[in-house]
Amino acid sequence: MTGKQPMSKRAYSGVWSAAPTPFTSDMTVDEASIERMVEHHLRLKIDGLFLCGTCGEGPWMTDSQRRAVVRLTVKAVQGRIPIAVQVTDNSAARIIDNMSRVADEGASIAVIAPPNFLLNATPGNVTALFMEAIDASPLPVGVYARSGGAVPVALDTYRACYAHDNVCLVKDSTRDPAHRDMALTAREKRPVLALLNGDEFDCASYIAAGYDGLLLGGGVFNGCMARAILEAVQADDSELARDLQARMTSLMYDVFGGEEIACWLTGQKQLLVDMGIFSTAQSYLRYPMTDACRKAISSALEREKDFLLPRSPDPQV
Repeated sequence: MTGKQPMSKRAYSGVWSAAPTPFTSDMTVDEASIERMVEHHLRLKIDGLFLCGTCGEGPWMTDSQRRAVVRLTVKAVQGRIPIAVQVTDNSAARIIDNMSRVADEGASIAVIAPPNFLLNATPGNVTALFMEAIDASPLPVGVYARSGGAVPVALDTYRACYAHDNVCLVKDSTRDPAHRDMALTAREKRPVLALLNGDEFDCASYIAAGYDGLLLGGGVFNGCMARAILEAVQADDSELARDLQARMTSLMYDVFGGEEIACWLTGQKQLLVDMGIFSTAQSYLRYPMTDACRKAISSALEREKDFLLPRSPDPQV
């Protein structure tokens, strides 16, 4: 699929999942698990998928693996929800090449994050890299904003991106109030821009501030609970939203290996194995799987099964 598509903030709002990538035991992209994962996301009422991000291991996969993830997910989704794909790279030329690949495989949105490696990374050169790629993209563009990293991105760079007519979506994982204020101001000027909070430990305050939804690395398991938080805020039920956030935080600590996040991606994938969605917990990042984490995951699956594996549209809260 090539050519920019019409943008609608409504189409990009709600609860999105930054989906993990399932692998077989020999690190081949697992097609059967992708099919199960897509259907599970739809059961959770997820509004969109973000592939090949940090949780999706995009920076570590080969080009052929990334293309396979996009192709197989597009095939499984069958147009039911939009698919965004991270295309971050270390030059505008490489980003544009990645954009063309994911467009050919049927992606809806190309997402740019800060590059992993860039020499002469002055604020002006970083801005130029983003703008050149956004200008040339064959798809609408999302921007994944995050703090830290090898290449810092200035607030003014993000401001310039959010003002661009081809930018339709923001994943804000900065945890920075100044960035949030700037993004909301940008959205006032461009109402088509969808602002999604990426900090799943603080969902309610961003929705209350005016963000349009959530894009969460744990969305594949906490997405139903995240939607309950979003709906509680929208209904002005701050007490329920606060209680649900505490419940979701406890769930994430169980799955990710405690407050130290010691078992992060392995724990999430192990939960999906236990839920019958993934075949293995294999990943490039090789986070450990401790006995304590296994026990916590098992307890969480039993305790929160109505949210993790909902049988009805609205689990009891």
